[in-house]
Amino acid sequence: MIRASVIVFPGSNCDRDVKVATEAVGAKVNMVWHGESEVPASDFLILPGGFSYGDYLRCGAMAAHSPIMRDVIAKAKAGTPIIGICNGFQVLLETGLLPGALMRNASLLFVCRDVHVRCDNDATYFTGCYREGEVVRIPIAHHDGNYFADQETLDRLEGENLVAFRYCDADGELTETDNPNGSQRNIAGITDPTGRILGLMPHPERLFEKPLGGTDGRRIFESALVAAIDAAA
Repeated sequence: MIRASVIVFPGSNCDRDVKVATEAVGAKVNMVWHGESEVPASDFLILPGGFSYGDYLRCGAMAAHSPIMRDVIAKAKAGTPIIGICNGFQVLLETGLLPGALMRNASLLFVCRDVHVRCDNDATYFTGCYREGEVVRIPIAHHDGNYFADQETLDRLEGENLVAFRYCDADGELTETDNPNGSQRNIAGITDPTGRILGLMPHPERLFEKPLGGTDGRRIFESALVAAIDAAA
């Protein structure tokens, strides 16, 4: 049985959603409270969306220093795959596991709607069930999703093919109009050089089955399951 662990912080509100989505593709899920000191043996980890610690100080900053994160960071550095979704992406940036920062949306408004994103790297742990260049529809819900990094970092992300998803129109074109938060280079998600750590602003767990209005997000979780099965073989 493939095992996943979802890290739950005070203020997380998508933890049960990702649990349901992950179990739907066939994995066993542990819910791990932020105050614990160790994560159970897991094939991959999930940092869910929400408002950890009420987004006080800076989004994800306090969660990055929760007791459980010492073990999460150690396991990630040792090779355990981890995905951070929305607030979880913010936490990954605060820990330094991924580069850059997520600033206030350019509109200064909370944005909650479906967007189109283009998969620009299908060779990561969490994107293997997509096709490079494929456009999918996934919801966003954030106030601080404006990805920022210095030009050297952005060029490195581009050069090493570390941009996993970009905001686009329905045809895959990168336009300012279809960039919902002002992110540099329309970045919606990035990965580390190993392809095992993914930060993603859109919420795939909110569009993983037909009663929710679509299934485009499901393949994030299916990708993780397939990769975990392949790794165990």
